[in-house]
Amino acid sequence: MPVVYVTRRMHFSAAHRLHSDELDAEANRQLYGLCNNPLGHGHNYELEVTVCGEPDPATGMVIDLKVLKEIIQRHVIDLVDHKHLNHEVDFMAGRIPTAENIAVAIWEILVRQLPIRLHEVKLYETERNLAVYRGE
Repeated sequence: MPVVYVTRRMHFSAAHRLHSDELDAEANRQLYGLCNNPLGHGHNYELEVTVCGEPDPATGMVIDLKVLKEIIQRHVIDLVDHKHLNHEVDFMAGRIPTAENIAVAIWEILVRQLPIRLHEVKLYETERNLAVYRGE
């Protein structure tokens, strides 16, 4: 049977502040610039979650997209949408909320929740900036 990759795209809005406790205030300002604003700033994130597997002979589907959507919604979107990632999202505690770290954290959640192999988490912070994680 062929292996097929299926992707669900979802959206959320969230605020964050890029700041490292390991750096002094000036180093944080130089490294993160406007993203180091003490009150944070927001993004309209696009999240793509890709799973893979063999299509079921009876249904023709790798996964029911409604099921995939519900898992992502319940375990990720509901927890981050319209939240401040530094202060309100437990799974981001202790992590600098860069797109890279957010993508890894989302992977860590979804890999335990999905009934199928997770292939990739792709997070667009802006139209031009994105992070991709494949569990490596």
